Amino acid sequence: MSFELPFAQSSGPAAGERADAARNRERILTVATELVGERGIHGVSMQEIARGAGVGAGTIYRRFGDRAGLAMALLDAETIAFQESLLRGAPPLGPGAPADERLRAFGRGYVELVRRHADLFLAAEALDLKDDGSGPTSFYLTHLAVLLREACPGKDAELLARLFLAAFGPAEILHWTERLGWPLDRVQDGWVVMVDALSAR
Repeated sequence: MSFELPFAQSSGPAAGERADAARNRERILTVATELVGERGIHGVSMQEIARGAGVGAGTIYRRFGDRAGLAMALLDAETIAFQESLLRGAPPLGPGAPADERLRAFGRGYVELVRRHADLFLAAEALDLKDDGSGPTSFYLTHLAVLLREACPGKDAELLARLFLAAFGPAEILHWTERLGWPLDRVQDGWVVMVDALSAR
């Protein structure tokens, strides 16, 4: 059986967005990307971003809501590219490989993505974890549940999907790689060990 997974909602330009609003959004994201790259999302104020983009702070709050919304917008391109690779990319990340191989590939790609943008994922976490389908985590949970149902028949795929993402959350990945100094491949290998244990016949 094949499944068509919907993309998580993007915080990108809205349909019918005015040209000046679209330009403001691009300026805000350009400035935010530069400042966040230098100091991290929590080292930059909304007022600084507004000044750099030449807009009022109210414009940022109206467009992105809060720091979590801005972090989600900064992650958009990365998370959408990852989703695209899961849906239509080459196997084993994309379709065409057995479910257990796709689970291993997902874990390696997901851990690397989260590690690369851990501070943004942490800032966006409260918004992303809403069970309303609006954030990438809802997409990942559905994708994992589909694969786990095939790779681990008879097991609670929805619960296991949540356990995987809870175990390998942004805070945990950041702690392991920054505080404990573990190499990224050690964390990725941990995901693979869990998949192998669950899918063993």
